[in-house]
Amino acid sequence: ITLRMLPLYLEYTKVASTLESLKEQPGLTNQTKAQIIQIVTKRFGINDVDVKNVDPKKIKVSKESGVLKVSIEYERREHLIGNVDVIATFDKEVQVVAN
Repeated sequence: ITLRMLPLYLEYTKVASTLESLKEQPGLTNQTKAQIIQIVTKRFGINDVDVKNVDPKKIKVSKESGVLKVSIEYERREHLIGNVDVIATFDKEVQVVAN
């Protein structure tokens, strides 16, 4: 089970670090939703996150009272044995304060 689950969690750590890196992006709070999604998608490519598994369309961007929230919620299914699959759900949100 561990051998099947490990790649899912390694991929999640890449997704999480990609979102965390947004905190260091200057002027991010001035970007449009489409621009932010494009930035995240490019960083997914750099971090070797497979967009077939983690769809950038699932990225949610919201702004309220000077705080930008970027989140993604997705699930991965991995075949285990016979007719048994493992489903893992992941959820990550970062908050970026306007500079």
